[in-house]
Amino acid sequence: RIGTAALAVQVVGSNWPKPHYTLLVTGLCRFQILQLLKEKPYPVAEVEQLDRLEQFTNQHKSEEELGELSEQFYKYAVQLVEMLDMSVPAVAKLRRLLDNLPREALPDILTSIIRTSNQEKLQILDAVRLEERFKMTIPLLVRQIEGLKLLQKTRKPKQDDDKRVVAIRPNRRISHIPSTTEDEEEEDDHDDVVMLEKKIRTSSMSEQALKVCLKEIKRLKKMPQSMPEYALTRNYLELMVELPWNKSTKDRLEIRAARILLDNDHYAMEKLKKRVLEYLAVRQLKNNLKGPILCFVGPPGVGKTSVGRSIAKTLGREFHRIALGGVCDQSDIRGHRRTYVGSMPGRIINGLKTVGVNNPVFLLDEVDKLGKSLQGDPAAALLEVLDPEQNHSFTDHYLNVAFDLSQVLFIATANTTATIPPALLDRMEIIQVPGYTQEEKIEIAHRHLIPKQLEQHGLTPQQIQIPQVTTLDIITRYTREAGVRSLDRKLGAICRAVAVKVAEGQHKETKPDRAEVGEGEDCKEHVTEDAKTESISDTADLALPPEMPILIDFHALKDILGPPMYEMEVSERLSQPGVAIGLAWTPLGGEIMFVEASRMDGEGQLTLTGQLGDVMKESAHLAISWLRSNAKRYQLTNASGSFDLLDNTDIHLHFPAGAVTKDGPSAGVTIVTCLASLFSGRLVCSDVAMTGEITLRGLVLPVGGIKDKVLAAHRAGLKRIIIPRRNEKDLEEIAVNVRQDLTFVMASCLDEVLNAAFDGGFAVKPRVERLNSKL
Repeated sequence: RIGTAALAVQVVGSNWPKPHYTLLVTGLCRFQILQLLKEKPYPVAEVEQLDRLEQFTNQHKSEEELGELSEQFYKYAVQLVEMLDMSVPAVAKLRRLLDNLPREALPDILTSIIRTSNQEKLQILDAVRLEERFKMTIPLLVRQIEGLKLLQKTRKPKQDDDKRVVAIRPNRRISHIPSTTEDEEEEDDHDDVVMLEKKIRTSSMSEQALKVCLKEIKRLKKMPQSMPEYALTRNYLELMVELPWNKSTKDRLEIRAARILLDNDHYAMEKLKKRVLEYLAVRQLKNNLKGPILCFVGPPGVGKTSVGRSIAKTLGREFHRIALGGVCDQSDIRGHRRTYVGSMPGRIINGLKTVGVNNPVFLLDEVDKLGKSLQGDPAAALLEVLDPEQNHSFTDHYLNVAFDLSQVLFIATANTTATIPPALLDRMEIIQVPGYTQEEKIEIAHRHLIPKQLEQHGLTPQQIQIPQVTTLDIITRYTREAGVRSLDRKLGAICRAVAVKVAEGQHKETKPDRAEVGEGEDCKEHVTEDAKTESISDTADLALPPEMPILIDFHALKDILGPPMYEMEVSERLSQPGVAIGLAWTPLGGEIMFVEASRMDGEGQLTLTGQLGDVMKESAHLAISWLRSNAKRYQLTNASGSFDLLDNTDIHLHFPAGAVTKDGPSAGVTIVTCLASLFSGRLVCSDVAMTGEITLRGLVLPVGGIKDKVLAAHRAGLKRIIIPRRNEKDLEEIAVNVRQDLTFVMASCLDEVLNAAFDGGFAVKPRVERLNSKL
């Protein structure tokens, strides 16, 4: 029933998420409870003060009463303090307190400092008489002194270092048992710092980085572990030690083995493979070649990311992928400065730490989808990373020292170069990755996709067969893309449907009264036109297990994937005048585009629909202006027979599909052909597609994306393609088998375009000379 009266100095805390408070008090005196008056809402009692505050003023009288006991206590207290490092301010202040404070206050002060249990502290608090308090405190002091002496003998570091560490944390280091758990932990921490310093000195980091690390390790030794900066500094030093400053892997430079490995992993992509083999050849001749900075640009699903992994496998290097899609903070690239809370290095340095070598293959995925925000522009931060003249001294904000990235092989991927800043685009070597032809997709499906899907669904080639004809049907009727992702998903749907049949067949076979089906294990299931009842979705077949292997033909395809999503509708769409087929380029690959035109009575207005951009609208105005200026030459008239095509006539041009935004100059020749068909009443050939920019003089200018556009026309089943004559050089990039299936018409003016677009040509009408009489 003895307590301590105290004065509340500070209250810190909050009620969220649960009440928690910290109370700072100053003790005044001891008191004893005489009578408890009430307990709620808080205790109230009648107390008696046990030690008087004014007794400290009568110092001489107290010393005479205590005599030798007080002197003995003072001697042990001075001995304990002098064992610590007097250069530390906290220890010097404690030494001054021993001289300035009255002896009666010393037991209470030293008991709060030395290592004692709560029970021992309560016993001293309950000791009201000074003599009793001195007698109880002196053994505790002796115990601490003996523990310190023994601890100093057993410690491995120098005595000065031990004093410094002890003095900074006197509450924790003064212990009566030298082998306590906390002391062992602190000793381990100190040993870890020593080991960290040893790792820093033996690491192969640069001279500048070594100088910075040694400076930080000195600060770490003088820093108490309770400081927040202690953990930050230690994490920084551990990262510096873990970084691969000079550690690298040895490249595999056998060109023949590399070619075989690339051909096994990827079909087609000749340009990519050629570039990798060139790099290997130069590396054989020069060891310190800087890593190239490549950018693969192409539609989704053509294997840009997977070929980067294959390149790392071919070279025998580590591979690390960094997804940049949606990144809008430059700190993701350069890191945060260590002054911020939660700072960390950027993705480049983190990737190097992960792979553990300084010459990995870094894949910067979706570099065209970088964002920009108030936190900076990450595309601008990449300028230093992807510049061969600068990245040998790349400085991350977190490291704040230069790191050499010149041996890293950077590979960026993008769907389009339109959204990449010009300065960043200039630093990379652009390699176009076009879409696949139908023949290439069939080869990819049977070499890679079908075996992968069979393995994922637990099937074997003895259970399912997908012939090449079926694969071609899937490509032409159920997918329309430049890559193979949709094709992969359709093959997965077929494998799932077959897995259901196989599982149900095994369930039927486990019944005791199953029919004999062993005789038909080696025969194949051939679904013919006369046996459509044997389709996979037919419930009547479930009575017996299916015959193996299950052959996937057109009827099975229709049962599994539903009716075809795409049809060859080119000939149907060109059944009336005023329709022509153009070729467009999109980030997803090439596409065919229909242009439709109609005319009606009106006031000579031109209406354009289909979400067209400004450049495409200008192409439409160019086309109508050229036709109006050449109407007499081609004998083009409106509904009333006038050569002024817009006289009392409105023209409406539409570009399906209306929900897709379109822009660019390459639709100029298509618009001219469409309007010429409308005003002449003649049909455009159904197997002709065209692309090219026009001028007011009737010239046809070159455009981009020829390869993707030609592949789109080939996929759609078109036979003739009209392209600008100056784009003839781009045809060399197209596969030979595609060029053999198509007929190319090179046009340098609109006369040649119109002659090729219409059956029998679009001849110029001879001009009849008329004599006007002046009579």
